[in-house]
Amino acid sequence: MKKQIISLAFLLACSGAYSQTSYLREISINHSNVEKIAGRQVKVTFDADLSELDMKRQQSLRIVPVLISEDGNQKVELPAFIINGKVRDKANARTKALHGATPNADALFTVRRKNGTAQTVSYETAVPFKRWMIGGNLQLHSYTTGCAECKEGNETGYLGNVLPPMEATYAYPFIQPKEEEVKRRSETRTARLQFRQGSSAIEKQYKQNANELNEVKQSIELVKENTDLTITGIYVTGYASPEGGFDFNMKLSERRAKAFTEYIKDDLSSTDPKLYHVDWKGEDWEGLRAELNRHPEVQERAIIMDVINGCDDDKDACEQQIRKTVSAEAYRQLLNEVYPPIRRNEYRIEYNVRHFNLEEGKKMIATRPDLMSVNEIQQVADSYGKGSTRYIECLQAGAKAYPQDITMQNNAALALIEAGRTQEAIDLLKKAPQDAALQNILGVAYMKQGNTEDARSMFRQAASAGNAQAHQNLKTLEAITEYYAE
Repeated sequence: MKKQIISLAFLLACSGAYSQTSYLREISINHSNVEKIAGRQVKVTFDADLSELDMKRQQSLRIVPVLISEDGNQKVELPAFIINGKVRDKANARTKALHGATPNADALFTVRRKNGTAQTVSYETAVPFKRWMIGGNLQLHSYTTGCAECKEGNETGYLGNVLPPMEATYAYPFIQPKEEEVKRRSETRTARLQFRQGSSAIEKQYKQNANELNEVKQSIELVKENTDLTITGIYVTGYASPEGGFDFNMKLSERRAKAFTEYIKDDLSSTDPKLYHVDWKGEDWEGLRAELNRHPEVQERAIIMDVINGCDDDKDACEQQIRKTVSAEAYRQLLNEVYPPIRRNEYRIEYNVRHFNLEEGKKMIATRPDLMSVNEIQQVADSYGKGSTRYIECLQAGAKAYPQDITMQNNAALALIEAGRTQEAIDLLKKAPQDAALQNILGVAYMKQGNTEDARSMFRQAASAGNAQAHQNLKTLEAITEYYAE
């Protein structure tokens, strides 16, 4: 275990009434160390240089080292050591010879002072560690007695503070974003148009189609009218619900996907026809499962799910099994409420975005941070000064725009932690991808809150994934935990 060693300066103060005999000021304390050692013990050592001590022959000096808490409310007395004058030392030896009793038998050691000579004694002891000792101080309390054990003065010497609080330094580095040479983006949307049974013709006035088509038009215009964007591809995929024959539904999803593609071509007449890509999937059984999971109130839902889970590749047989198994009322609910959302066209518009300079980026960050690169967002944030309110706001906007980007999440969380907004950083990182760098910084955030259990868990996960900072942080955490452990 790493030892915490403090060199102490010796300061002297007298007790309430000035002592009749003052000896501590004549003793020099050198090489004072207070350290936590193996076995959760505190070891206290120092050398007491008695060379300047002029001890009266009849007197005895009892010195008791005392560890005292920072607030002064707790203390532990360490074993005393005794310094005797010449006559007192002989008297004690005679008492022992006559009566077998040793005065001050509880002392760590007893030494006779030889006035006028160089003389040094070494003190060493250990006591169980208590957490209150952190940030405390070491004192020497001395008690002078003369002949007939009369008291001739007490003193207190302050050796200084001991066992300072451990200041843990955790590694959670900033990640420099890489610039995107080409900023590729895409928008995926769903058009749930209503078709007459067996038809692929798009009728704008049929049911809710007008509203749906209006939303499609608006989404296309957002891309088409943005001069910062260049369309590179338009992808349409058609899906059908399970009722009816499998082959028929496959062809139906194809016709409807192609019809929808022709419809949006009218709004993108200047777009190269080669950029259109049409696909169809037929019956969307996974979509059916998802709809049932979203709507637990569907009648006989558990029965329907059991049928789906037991289906093989024969989807026609599967659909017939559903129809036979559930009640007419439950099947009607399937047709009217569950199946319609499955009949849809999904369309994705891919485009490249031009690069923005700093001034353009400052305007864009407030409206479309998703069109900026992570590096552009970082540059805008940096322009406001690290740690400033605007700096943090820019990185938060970037984290929201790029929830799966490791660099963006890392740097946003880092800014929040350094601003003391630790809980916000934790909330952000909990929703972020499972990545070793993010697990490491989440561990740091937990440590800032004093949550060592979750911090240790995050550091271990990140370290096992090869993150060097997490490995070091785990060692730091274990060291500080042991330092404070009784």
